[in-house]
Amino acid sequence: MTPTREVYWNITNVWVMYVLFVPAAAVFIFGCYKHIRAWGASLPVDRRGDIAQRLLGVAKFVLAQSRIHGIGRAPTLRHIYAGAFHSLFFFGFIGLFCGTLVVMAHEDFGLHVMQGNFYLWFQSLALDLCGFFAIIGLCMALARRALFRPARLENTKRDLLTAPVLLLILCNGFALEGLRLAATNDPFADWSPVGALVARGFAAAIPADQFRPLHAGLWWFHLVTVLALMAALPWTKLRHVVAAPINIYFRQLQARGAVLKPIDLETAESFGVKSLEQFTLKSLMDLDACTECGRCQDACPAYASGKPLSPKKLIFDLRDLLHDKRDNVLTAEDAATVPDQIGEAALWSCTTCMACMEACPVLIEHVPKIVDMRRYLVMEEARFPDTMQQAIRSLESRGHPFAGNTMSRSEWHRGLDVRVLGEGESAEYLYWVGCATALNARNHSTARALASIMNEAGVDFGILGEDEHCTGDSARRMGHEFLFQTMAQQNIATLESRAVKKIVVTCPHCLNSLKNEYADFGTQYEVVHHSQLLADLVASGRYKPSGEQAASVTFHDPCYLGRYNGVFDEPRDAIAAVPGTSMIEMPRHREGSFCCGAGGGRAFMEEPVANRVSNLRAREAVATGADIVGVGCPFCMNMMEEAVNTESGSRPVKVRDIAELLHGDARA
Repeated sequence: MTPTREVYWNITNVWVMYVLFVPAAAVFIFGCYKHIRAWGASLPVDRRGDIAQRLLGVAKFVLAQSRIHGIGRAPTLRHIYAGAFHSLFFFGFIGLFCGTLVVMAHEDFGLHVMQGNFYLWFQSLALDLCGFFAIIGLCMALARRALFRPARLENTKRDLLTAPVLLLILCNGFALEGLRLAATNDPFADWSPVGALVARGFAAAIPADQFRPLHAGLWWFHLVTVLALMAALPWTKLRHVVAAPINIYFRQLQARGAVLKPIDLETAESFGVKSLEQFTLKSLMDLDACTECGRCQDACPAYASGKPLSPKKLIFDLRDLLHDKRDNVLTAEDAATVPDQIGEAALWSCTTCMACMEACPVLIEHVPKIVDMRRYLVMEEARFPDTMQQAIRSLESRGHPFAGNTMSRSEWHRGLDVRVLGEGESAEYLYWVGCATALNARNHSTARALASIMNEAGVDFGILGEDEHCTGDSARRMGHEFLFQTMAQQNIATLESRAVKKIVVTCPHCLNSLKNEYADFGTQYEVVHHSQLLADLVASGRYKPSGEQAASVTFHDPCYLGRYNGVFDEPRDAIAAVPGTSMIEMPRHREGSFCCGAGGGRAFMEEPVANRVSNLRAREAVATGADIVGVGCPFCMNMMEEAVNTESGSRPVKVRDIAELLHGDARA
């Protein structure tokens, strides 16, 4: 006997199903149209190219769910649990959806595929297991919300209702299958193990003559609930099922360090984002793709240190504004600017560390939105914190952001053999020292150690000396795009006058500007961080760290070196080359590292010790028991050294740059 199944056993007037499908589909399509129309009221952004790479990203982030599982890093118990229930639910529903398409092909297109081995293995066994796994996943999700109640999740009535509705649909499906198997005595019932178990329960609990009417009633109820869910999908949080894959497809493919886009200062009618229409299409698409998981909030150093910024709330607030606009329910107070509605205090709390974007499973771009709103506040309204204004004025008048600093850019290399390149001169490497290194006495030892190592290794290098100016990173992050572009053009002209091709930097912020952001102005330099050069010099045998360092080191990953530019291994390789040194990792490291608090212009803001991001990070570093906290950024050095001295108590813990660790005379 060939195994097969009648799709609509016991159901008459099937045409009613198609009649009900039409309004449900119409509501679904109308909801999607409303969202797409709302997205369309924005600035265009071209992200159509590289189709193959975009599809690979969808496979990685949607199908493999790499961010949810924490693939590529050491997953936490939270990652394992969340990944498990999400995969069970996701792939279970994918399987059931495919099964529905097979039913459509069998019944509506006359393909008669639901028979033979395909019926047994896929339509019976596989779909039965898919439904079972989906139920397990939903129960795990419900347990987390109802019992564990993580603070990052919104436990509203709406949230607590979604999973039970889905659970009802799944359980109803198994009830239908059990009633059919019990009533027909299907000889292949054991190929549907869960359905067969339900069938035995029905056979023991109710008379056989009630199977048919109960089956018919549950079938129509199941149909109505499924159609209602389909119609409601664009109007509920489940919209991310559709919006998230689209959002991931249109993700930025350039280096993450190039996420901020320049403003065309000559043609722009306004600067930054004042209203929703001034966001890009991708920025508005982000808002509907949000899964409300709260991972961005958990990762945010501003939120962790008690500041009025939650990346999750930022997206929620912008989404609510977008939906109000979409539904034409804007009120008089909505005439206020978007930055005002979000709150200036929240916008200025961001360190631009991009931990939120690293954590987001659907690749929402939080940082560009914040910087775009800062651009409006700074360039249109001149509204930003006083200490940041002092830094901006110093950049405008003196070429660096350190107001009140009287130090020369040449002081750090006194007594060293360092060549200052004049116009027309060149070297294998230009050492771009950076403001935070050249103009801060503490960081002079980093520059001196690096210069000494390069001299000992025979590296041909030179510096710009007083002709070097700030790259403009701080100005751009604070929202002063005009000043950033002015400084970029000035620096590009200086670099071209020296025929520079290779640049080594000690500051990851300079690295990111020179490597990723200056490319928007027609330049292309080979820019490396000093940890990369040092690791290469050690690996090639050109430099051998001298002396014995019997110490344990924990390395603090700078945000602009790690998350922005993907440099994680070279700093560790360089440190590990120091004889006698052992490495200890902090719980949050590499992609999941925690910010020092200096980025986004916050290095120029004062705040109480209790609210300092640097102190939170210092506690984590000190708790490892390491003797030394290794850093690779002058801003991190300044923030972490003060914080570690505060948090380490009576136990001496040193903060040292990578170059200092490798160069023996800087390790005292």
